[in-house]
Amino acid sequence: MAAPRKAAVILKAVKKISVQFCPFESNVRSTREFLAMVGSEKVRATNMNCEVTSIVTHDKSEPVVDITYVDGERLLMKGAKLTSAEMLSAFQSRCTAKDTQTIGGGKK
Repeated sequence: MAAPRKAAVILKAVKKISVQFCPFESNVRSTREFLAMVGSEKVRATNMNCEVTSIVTHDKSEPVVDITYVDGERLLMKGAKLTSAEMLSAFQSRCTAKDTQTIGGGKK
């Protein structure tokens, strides 16, 4: 049986993604994996206006992903207790909901 295909990450509804972490902490793996996923060239090409920034600190701070959508809504995920799959799932479900709102709003 074939492995399930991952859904594509699309940044159309996203204005800015800011990822902050201390690389010397043990709980940053999922945050770094999430950054690698949304920072890839293929994903970035889905919205060239989306700003993806990474802030690397050395203050033992908690890893945080702060996402700002084009409508002004924000999603803040604390990566210390989440897996990269959970973070990506929350992000994609919000993006999909916003994309369907845009499509539905444009047809009225």
